[in-house]
Amino acid sequence: MRLFLTLTLLMVPALAGRLGAQALSLRDALALAEEHAFANRRAAGETDERRAAASSTLRGILPALRLEGGYAGTNDPLGAFGTLLRQRAVTVEAFEPSRLNFPQTIGNVAAAAVVEQPLFNADALYGRRAALHAAAASRASEEWTRGTTRISVISAYFGALLAQEMVTSLDTALRSAQSHQRQAESLHRNGVVTRSDALLAAVRSGEVEARLVAARGDSALAGARLAVAVGVDSDSVRIRADHLPGVPAIRALVSAPLPAELERSDVQAAQLARAAAGADVRRASGLILPRVNAFGRLDWNAPGAPFGGEKSWTAGIMLSWSPFSGGTELAEGRAARARRESASAMAEAAEAQAKLEIRSAETRAAVALVRMELAERAVAQSVEAHRIVARKYEGGAASVTELFDAAAVETGARLAFAQSRYEAILAAAERLRARGGDAAAIVTLEDAE
Repeated sequence: MRLFLTLTLLMVPALAGRLGAQALSLRDALALAEEHAFANRRAAGETDERRAAASSTLRGILPALRLEGGYAGTNDPLGAFGTLLRQRAVTVEAFEPSRLNFPQTIGNVAAAAVVEQPLFNADALYGRRAALHAAAASRASEEWTRGTTRISVISAYFGALLAQEMVTSLDTALRSAQSHQRQAESLHRNGVVTRSDALLAAVRSGEVEARLVAARGDSALAGARLAVAVGVDSDSVRIRADHLPGVPAIRALVSAPLPAELERSDVQAAQLARAAAGADVRRASGLILPRVNAFGRLDWNAPGAPFGGEKSWTAGIMLSWSPFSGGTELAEGRAARARRESASAMAEAAEAQAKLEIRSAETRAAVALVRMELAERAVAQSVEAHRIVARKYEGGAASVTELFDAAAVETGARLAFAQSRYEAILAAAERLRARGGDAAAIVTLEDAE
């Protein structure tokens, strides 16, 4: 899915720079967030840092090459004669006592190439393994963060659609309220109803208008929330759709069967962190084991030029062992074991939490589906009830309060219906995520429209 989103991003040229002129689909928003969302970028940086830390552990495993160079002059008897030997410049005259005791100042340009090859460093080997597990855990954690970002984008995107739909519903309600107000004023002028009916109608119409103003403000903020979710530098973004998906498409999505077993990346991250902690315990134990390393070097010594003269070589194997260094190895071992216990507890907690979230998501999806269907029926019932009360008011068999109450019930039912569809979409997304699926599959709702 990540490859799909990346390809989608490439198909939307300079999308982030043209948000003011181009409306986004959900697919566009998810693609933008994949690369630009703040949480995704932070998680990617942490993953890169872990990978770099894992690469640094190769120092105790791979060979190292070092070049050396320098110049030194001396008239110390031992140093001067040793320099002659290194330069392969010893002659018979050099053994004269006066020259041995009082040598002339001699200069030497030294150069060397040194290769060091670790043969056995247990702490480095297990440290490398621990670092690789930690890097893999960070990558899995990054994937879980990206999944969280997708949920945030879906919530913000459909939240913007919900805000638009609420504006539309309240705008319709305001027109209806104003129509009822004009009707009440007309009936008052004709002496059919009292002045209080006209006044109450004006008050109730004003209440609806105030709610519409607030809804328009929420709709404007919804665009800003989506911009933050996708991680773009914009006051707000526009969305391509103008209403929430219909009930059939949402019902099909919420009711769709899911695979029984999918690996969640947060559980995988916790398990890898536990493996890293276990390898770190072995690394700490390896601190008290001997270390075996090989080395080789080539040296050049000449009076005036680097890498001049005859070269000489030295090679060997070194064993070093520090069975006790003031107790630091023991302290490191205790700390590593404590970290392993903590990582084990976190892995078990992640597994238990995943099971709980699956049950919770399934319950929420089932409840959201029922609420949506009830809300859909409530809209039809409230519309009919409003029509009946309106006819009764025209005939003088209902009060203006009853009329506006019926209108308010219809408006509330429409708003609740929109809210129920929004919650059902989020429930479907979270159900996918809880089972380890990709919430980006919610884009199928766009294809169904």
